[in-house]
Amino acid sequence: MNFEKYYTNRAKPLQASGIREMFKLMADPAVISLAGGSPDPDLFPTEELSEIAADILKNDGKKALAYGTTDGYGPLKEELKKRAEKVDSFTSEDKIIITTGGQQGLDLAARVVVEDNEDIVVEAPSFVGTLNSLRSVRANLIGVPMDSDGMNMEKLEETLKNRKVKLIYTIPNFQNPTGITMSLEKRKKMLELAKKYDCLIMEDNPYGDLRFGGEYVPTIKSLDTEGRVIYVSSMSKILSPGLRVGYIVCRAELCDKIEIMKQVNDVHTPCLTQMIACEFLKRYNIDDYIKKACEVYGRKCRFMLDCMDKYFPDGIEWTKPEGGLFILVTCPDTIDAVKLSEIAIKEYKVAFVPSNNFATDMSAKTSSFRLNYSTMPEDKIEEGIKAVGAMLTDMLK
Repeated sequence: MNFEKYYTNRAKPLQASGIREMFKLMADPAVISLAGGSPDPDLFPTEELSEIAADILKNDGKKALAYGTTDGYGPLKEELKKRAEKVDSFTSEDKIIITTGGQQGLDLAARVVVEDNEDIVVEAPSFVGTLNSLRSVRANLIGVPMDSDGMNMEKLEETLKNRKVKLIYTIPNFQNPTGITMSLEKRKKMLELAKKYDCLIMEDNPYGDLRFGGEYVPTIKSLDTEGRVIYVSSMSKILSPGLRVGYIVCRAELCDKIEIMKQVNDVHTPCLTQMIACEFLKRYNIDDYIKKACEVYGRKCRFMLDCMDKYFPDGIEWTKPEGGLFILVTCPDTIDAVKLSEIAIKEYKVAFVPSNNFATDMSAKTSSFRLNYSTMPEDKIEEGIKAVGAMLTDMLK
């Protein structure tokens, strides 16, 4: 049976993420995956979380397994509000909603503020999850190129001047897929332009805690005095992605509408996982866990960069992140990164993600690809980078 005629106009443009499709090819245990986007599983506090979960189910199981409020478990909201006040800025005019991962926060905000065919600015390249969410609400995606210190502000203003842009989406800290951090000057400029051309900013900050180099840069949300910034973050990268606990912070009026949209979407984020996350924040100093994660990721990142210096041929460029999980590699224009990724898996037994997955036009040719250093041990990182280097040397010949 052909179901094409039953699909909505919102669903028709959606395509399967190339990243998810790659996992099928990576089923071969011999393949070294530098394609992931997950934190290191060895950092998960499994013993602490299992003890907390057991305590909750034994002593407060009825509450944990029952329906909860759509905006989230009250004690967790208070814990995250404290963290937001300390790190991300939280004012008396703001509200916080617990979401089922940061991805849901991004999606709910898009569904509340974006109409069909409205112009939305995104970084080029940008996170595939948000791009697909914006595609699902039939947004017109406009990619603005990245400089070494974030989105190009001249190109952004040119776009805002010539198009009626509703929303700017940005990942200012250790951006996915580039690893780039936006400078404070550009954060201030983006906010200034949003005011000048009357649009909103959706600031996505899942990696902000994972800084292992450079200096802290204030969030755009902390600079905002008008309520233009919708701030989304998550506990996925600092505690556990499987708990699916994220949060969204914005002005109360907008937050109320997002809460209604969430009620339609999933009623509420599971009480059990919210209570587990909350109890962890109460019992332990999460900054100690974050510090350990930063040490691990900093070491792995430096090791991968050293391996790239050693094994990659001349003519290849790459970013040097100060935190997060990703490095973006750029090859000469003669290289097709999509075909390269297929050859890499099949012939060289190593996987990475070509950048078309992070583009507004996924069919466009790309000569760049994303590497991840968080999940593999160092011996596998070196083996994988050596294989990629050998392949690139062969291709450039």
